[in-house]
Amino acid sequence: MIKLIYCFRKRSGMTGEEFNRYWRDVHAALGARIPGLRRFVQSRMIEIPGDVRRADFDGVAELWFDDVEALLAARASREWSEAGLDEEHFLDSASTAYAVTEERVIGLASEATGEPRVDR
Repeated sequence: MIKLIYCFRKRSGMTGEEFNRYWRDVHAALGARIPGLRRFVQSRMIEIPGDVRRADFDGVAELWFDDVEALLAARASREWSEAGLDEEHFLDSASTAYAVTEERVIGLASEATGEPRVDR
């Protein structure tokens, strides 16, 4: 499984609520149409009372694909282009951090061995 991770800040002049509403109600529908997409998760920043540091990003998007070939096919699609063009409406493209990853799942400790399960 291949996962793209995008971390970004909201566009200047937008409130947090405007950013979250647009990202959830408009952009998500565009992203969900990307062919070959297995899972699409939006994680929005929240503030926790007492935190001494503000979050570096306002949002994180995760897009899962079966393999590199599926990702490359998605990138060549009209739907990918449309979602990319929509980003200017709600995020600051200069702030975007990006990574293509493979997950390594670290499971809870096994009762039998006491050791955590690690996917390789």
